[in-house]
Amino acid sequence: MSGSPGWSRQYDLIASEYAAKNEVSAYNAHYERPATIGLLGDVRALRVLEAGCGAGPLTQWLIEHGASVRAFDISPAMVDLARSRVGDRADLFVADLAAPMRFAADGSFDLIVASLVLHYVEDWVPVLREFRRLLAPGGAVVFSTHHPTADAKAFSPDDYFASKLVSERWDYGSGIDVRFWRRPLSAMTRAIVEAGFVISNLVEPEPTPELQQLDPELDHRFRTQPQFLFFRLI
Repeated sequence: MSGSPGWSRQYDLIASEYAAKNEVSAYNAHYERPATIGLLGDVRALRVLEAGCGAGPLTQWLIEHGASVRAFDISPAMVDLARSRVGDRADLFVADLAAPMRFAADGSFDLIVASLVLHYVEDWVPVLREFRRLLAPGGAVVFSTHHPTADAKAFSPDDYFASKLVSERWDYGSGIDVRFWRRPLSAMTRAIVEAGFVISNLVEPEPTPELQQLDPELDHRFRTQPQFLFFRLI
């Protein structure tokens, strides 16, 4: 997670409950995480930076598939949960994705992955430029974000092209309002190009086959109304 102390607090408050639900939820376990993994390819022996690691489920997958991982999150509570999950098998630390990434030198990573985190950042260009700086030649960035049509329907039905800060009520504890930025696809691609990247793959995935049995209603929704959008940049 990223963006400001407010973003840190909203996840610190719900860290344990969020981590437990993320492990098994249709949105994460049967939709977002498999699609992200599908874009990563073979990660054996790669130096990977995971931006916005949360409680570490993807961190664990990367480690178990042979990557050397550095991972960070703006939420100290989330980093603690990730550390309890993977121990010292990854270098885990607290950092803000929206700030300059002075923790690493140019060309330090072969792969950068950011799972459902960039929508917490208002301006993608500085972040993506930092990703570009940190990538070694031939490296790639894989990230997922909210699908712009899903966010427009929910938060900006009168103006698809508006980029704005919105809030969504999440059912954690007594309820929590989570803020993030929604933006049109054109704003996403403009930032990607301005930062010097080329889109090598853009995916609107289907859920795992298992979801049809576990939750037919969500399975139908994911197959007919995309919720997330996935990019691989080079």
